[in-house]
Amino acid sequence: MDLSFDWREALLFTLSPLEIIVRGTLMYWALFVLFRFVARRDVGSLGIADLLVIVIVADAAQNGMAGKGESVADAVLLVVTLIAWNRLIDLLSFHFPAFQRFATPRKVLLVRDGAKLRENMRRESITDEELEAKYREEGVDSLDQVKALYLEADGKVSVIKKK
Repeated sequence: MDLSFDWREALLFTLSPLEIIVRGTLMYWALFVLFRFVARRDVGSLGIADLLVIVIVADAAQNGMAGKGESVADAVLLVVTLIAWNRLIDLLSFHFPAFQRFATPRKVLLVRDGAKLRENMRRESITDEELEAKYREEGVDSLDQVKALYLEADGKVSVIKKK
């Protein structure tokens, strides 16, 4: 049984740092665009960018720890690249409203004056059951009590009750 450990393999880069940054950047933006414009926005879910970072960071860190030909240095640089992009998107969205419109989905009106807006529900793939569960969570018994119900950018639902 060989108990030797190769510190160089574990701690030094096995790929070019520039390649890691480019690969991380390309994957981040490809997945961001897919999640932002193609994927369904689930009711009550995490924000798109938050979910994206969690999944990619977990995978990048796992690759570095599992020793699949990638060092800890490779994984750390990839994680730093992904978090930097996420932070940059947050900063750009805060400072530039035009960028925020690109990066963040708009809120969608699902119920107006007690009536379901079927086209908006269809576009967001929100079922009657999901909608009913969300307004019941807000303490509303029926749609007759709802002035407006929105699917917010982060996937949560906000309800404005009738007076």
